[in-house]
Amino acid sequence: MGARGEATIEADGREVRILFTNRALAEVEAQLGQSIIAVAQGLADGSSGITEAAHLLRAGMEAARRDAGEGGRAIAMTDVYRVLDDVGYTGVVLAVSEAMAAVLSYGTEDTAPKNP
Repeated sequence: MGARGEATIEADGREVRILFTNRALAEVEAQLGQSIIAVAQGLADGSSGITEAAHLLRAGMEAARRDAGEGGRAIAMTDVYRVLDDVGYTGVVLAVSEAMAAVLSYGTEDTAPKNP
């Protein structure tokens, strides 16, 4: 399947699917003007905040919507803030961090040195 990271958040009685691919993460980099590694590190050390989490969540929700072939309008920031308000910052950060980690670490098990 390639470099994909998925997570699900329970918000307002429904499942909100998040999907990250390299493309989705590159879109976040372009929007925020910083590398995805810097954003991820910022979420871990507290130097990133709600704005970064919201942009990640929007990108993940939008990628999941496109992947599912759902029509309709793109995910808007108002949709994202509804989820953030319902789940809370920590719940969103845990979900997006898990999904991001799957993409960022993809292939590492194939390239790691083998012990004889």
